[in-house]
Amino acid sequence: MHYGTKLRHTRERIGIKQKDLAKELNIIDSLYSKYESEYQIIPLKHLVTVTNILKVSIDYLFGFTDKVCYKNYKKEIDRVTVGKRIRAWRKENKITQVQLATVLKTVHPVIVNYENGKNLITTSFLYELCKHYKISADYILGRIDKKVIFKD
Repeated sequence: MHYGTKLRHTRERIGIKQKDLAKELNIIDSLYSKYESEYQIIPLKHLVTVTNILKVSIDYLFGFTDKVCYKNYKKEIDRVTVGKRIRAWRKENKITQVQLATVLKTVHPVIVNYENGKNLITTSFLYELCKHYKISADYILGRIDKKVIFKD
């Protein structure tokens, strides 16, 4: 995914230590270190918390934009809202759940559960969805209301 380097640079630029972010996330220091080195994918709830602390957008960390932060972004995410955004975006683009599952290399019921708000999309699936279709992760997560589509 390659968010780790931006995460580390942003944290260092602001002057926050790994151990301080680990404490905020209620995890051990070595686990946070694995997030930055990308030995372990950062769970979405931790990613959202870290971006709130560092005041950066998820799109920025994912490398989709050079815009560091969006104005008036929502700090919390809700899996029902996320599911509605995925469903609405998918229907607007005439993509079936099966087609989306294929792109994400998963099975149809996983997409159904995301769209119904039963499960929150994983960081890796969010990244792949947004990278493949060039749509804002912050929009899909309901952190911003304006649809942002990225160019090649």
